[in-house]
Amino acid sequence: MSQHKELILSETRKYHIDQQGDGRFIPGVTEIWPSGAALDAEDRAALVEAALDMTIAAGARARLFESRFAKLLGLRKAHLTNSGSSANLLALSALCSPVLGERRLSPGDEVITVAAGFPTTVNPIVQNGLVPVFVDIELGTYNTTAERVAEAIGPKTRAIMIAHTLGNPFEVAEITQLAEQHGLFLVEDNCDAVGSTYGGKLTGTFGDLSTVSFYPAHHLTTGEGGCVLTSNLRLHRVVESLRDWGRDCWCEPGRNNTCLKRFDHQMGRLPHGYDHKYIFSHVGYNLKGTDLQAALGLSQLDKLDGFIAARRRNWRRLREALDEVPHLRLPEPTPGSDPSWFGFTISVDPNAPFTRAALVDFLESRRIGTRRLFAGNLTRQPAYTDVAHRVVGSLAHSDFVTEHTFWVGVYPGLTDEMLDYVVASVKEFVGGRR
Repeated sequence: MSQHKELILSETRKYHIDQQGDGRFIPGVTEIWPSGAALDAEDRAALVEAALDMTIAAGARARLFESRFAKLLGLRKAHLTNSGSSANLLALSALCSPVLGERRLSPGDEVITVAAGFPTTVNPIVQNGLVPVFVDIELGTYNTTAERVAEAIGPKTRAIMIAHTLGNPFEVAEITQLAEQHGLFLVEDNCDAVGSTYGGKLTGTFGDLSTVSFYPAHHLTTGEGGCVLTSNLRLHRVVESLRDWGRDCWCEPGRNNTCLKRFDHQMGRLPHGYDHKYIFSHVGYNLKGTDLQAALGLSQLDKLDGFIAARRRNWRRLREALDEVPHLRLPEPTPGSDPSWFGFTISVDPNAPFTRAALVDFLESRRIGTRRLFAGNLTRQPAYTDVAHRVVGSLAHSDFVTEHTFWVGVYPGLTDEMLDYVVASVKEFVGGRR
């Protein structure tokens, strides 16, 4: 590293410290975000160093991040993307590839998913001409169960795509077993749950494919960004092709003729010898991440264990402090799991002398940020009015969270003082309305 670069990075770290202010928390004035990135001087320096190197597209840092992240989860391949939503699109679209032969998903096939969730877990199903089959959740864990999924399996069912809600694992081992018994694909949306375990095994490692989001709200961030992971090498090649314009070539950017037959392919109705770099075997996209994103991700990876520990600690602080507050239903980890929490859910009992909206308004007036349990019951959202779908069983609990549930933050940027202020505010509101 040149002396000039060393000086710039040193000054960058000093600049970061200068921007932090005194860090004082002023109740009712300082905003308590429900989610956010935990960024330090090394993160800022990593971004600046990548910018100084002018590595503005995907390059060596992106490949290193993919390698390190795959190794972290014990999987063979990771593909950096420009968002977690793009990762979900790629994972589900890969199951529609002609490469899969008779196992390929085709328009009209069904994919089991959860009604109460985030739209981009479900949207790839719709975008590929497939039919979402919605099942309900349990209150407390806010996840579906293997029993509900089993009831939803029908003659057209070909896959399952479910997210671990707010970091709390669903019954993924049992649902994996169901998928294997019925010859179904399983896509694990692990966007909110990096570091969570079920039965001692990391989430994101059960399914045929799994996805992660690196948006600033999540467990580690690349700014925008996401990832698709798999140990299935056939699916790995399909995901890579779909992410990289749909091309058949697997050369790294700036590399040529890795296959040693760049001008010796015969595919489709193209003339023999058509340049393999411009042969497209899938209808794909450009959904790659960049080295700037990967530089931040590599810096964040070094702190991931601390981030996960902080999320668990913050969740426990809220859970223990609010345990005896009347009229509130508090979250519960799925039995056999150790969640890496994304948020802390609070549901207001329908018979309480106050509403969810009133409690949320009170917290927001105190600068305490809240969020809904994403879209609530997706079948009630305007975007899905005309979407063909099937519902199995009642969606009563999905309706319940639509009306009565919200969550507050547990991310590493929150201090004990902030969390205690959240607790005191909830208790003050509830205590004044008995």
